[in-house]
Amino acid sequence: MRSRSLLGIAAAVLLLGGLAAGVVGAMVFGPNTNPYDAPRSVFLPQGASLDAAIDSLDRANVLASTATFRLVAEATGWGEQLKSGHYRIPPRRSNYHLLDKLRRGLQDPVRLTIPPGRRTDALAETMGKRLKRGPEAFRAALRDTSLARELDTVPSRLFGYMLPETYEFYWQTSPESVVRRAGADSLGLTKREVVTLASIVEQEALFDAEKPRIAGVYLNRLERGWPLQADPTVQYALIDTEGQRVTRVLHKHLEIDHPYNTYQTQGLPPGPITNSSPLSLRAAAFPERHGYLYFAADGSGGHTFSRTLREHNRAAQKYQRMLDERQNDPSE
Repeated sequence: MRSRSLLGIAAAVLLLGGLAAGVVGAMVFGPNTNPYDAPRSVFLPQGASLDAAIDSLDRANVLASTATFRLVAEATGWGEQLKSGHYRIPPRRSNYHLLDKLRRGLQDPVRLTIPPGRRTDALAETMGKRLKRGPEAFRAALRDTSLARELDTVPSRLFGYMLPETYEFYWQTSPESVVRRAGADSLGLTKREVVTLASIVEQEALFDAEKPRIAGVYLNRLERGWPLQADPTVQYALIDTEGQRVTRVLHKHLEIDHPYNTYQTQGLPPGPITNSSPLSLRAAAFPERHGYLYFAADGSGGHTFSRTLREHNRAAQKYQRMLDERQNDPSE
């Protein structure tokens, strides 16, 4: 009778032990992420504590149970080994997988898209919002003398060398490394004239197909020693002096005394007026060869190209009539 009791106790102990092992196993190796489809981004700050890591995971709505995550982290000691950085957490991951990734610092890169048509402050904001160091650090990098020298330019024009693309950087990548990689010099475009011309084309052309032709017009004018007479450079001068962009460049604006006023100065302006898209850079490096010397807006976003001033004046008058008709038509 006594032996049966001992056997019963032993069986109960084994059963409880098995149940405990199962519970512990499920807690460590079972899924502990909420039911989502795509991986979610989590950012751990520098020197992140376990509490800070749990807060970051909670903000991303990753953890199904913060209690079991904390328990496993404290029991293993891994909660004291967490590394800062950006992590993408796939669905159906266990506490073991999460903690192993975070303690080993197995970071995932951040996708950063640099848009065209931006200058220093806007570029710094874009970069700083996606990466750890923030806008001010990127603003300083975009005015760094040594970085500008590497790309054969000066700090005030470094922004024009930032090639618009989508890049992958680690969250903690330094601003200096980002600027070096995004610099247009990576395409072999080291001549500041190409970058400057591309920036004007970027602002002039709404349609990519017109970019090589517009670049060709400007090069034809340069070859003849004519002023570029590019409205975007006047806009740049007005922003630089008055702090605001005008909706339309008028005759009075063409009198502004500024090195970027290409109605008053010969040749290209001192540097780029924006950062240029790859297509604008290619258009400046490989312009269309033709006999056009003028172009005027056609009212559809494109331009009418002319070889003579008489042709150009007719095109400009046609565009002006179109504007007048639209202004007088209530339906427009």
